[in-house]
Amino acid sequence: MSLTVHELRNEIRAATGRFEREVAASFTKEELQAVCVALDIDLDGTERPSTARMRRRIRAAVGIAASPETADDSTFRKADLQAIAEAVGAPSGP
Repeated sequence: MSLTVHELRNEIRAATGRFEREVAASFTKEELQAVCVALDIDLDGTERPSTARMRRRIRAAVGIAASPETADDSTFRKADLQAIAEAVGAPSGP
């Protein structure tokens, strides 16, 4: 049985040292930064890059997009979360 979007987000949070959430919620900026750190994404020394920029870089780093410039900056969909979870070494199931 595949994980829900909420479960995938929590698996990614746990794999990147963040706390799991009881309610379904998109990633915060801090959680996106933790994913970037786990994937060795250089944020160009920016203290707080935009969420759109981090999403684009994450999509490029895990192979969803060819480059940050061509990547979508919308909220992650289930297929995106599955690729990210695999890239950060999150468990693949319950």
